[in-house]
Amino acid sequence: MITAIVFVKADVARIPEVAEAIASLDGVSEVYSVTGQIDLIALVRVREHEDVASVVADRLNKVDGVTETETHIAFRTYSRHDLEAAFSIGLD
Repeated sequence: MITAIVFVKADVARIPEVAEAIASLDGVSEVYSVTGQIDLIALVRVREHEDVASVVADRLNKVDGVTETETHIAFRTYSRHDLEAAFSIGLD
């Protein structure tokens, strides 16, 4: 599974509508409204690298109100569960 983190700048007056439109796209698992330099963060989870292009370049970028995107591909996933397992020495 390929995970891409997409930073989205959007028309400020339309952030909720833009977020909902992005969240409804196939391949988008979550959309977060955030503070800072960007307005939204979308998590894209797909099977192939080509699918990232399909979701981001062909659909997400074309959502009305999206003004700019920056896409980051995740190499490795670290979660609390993974970290606890990695540092566990087998003691309960």
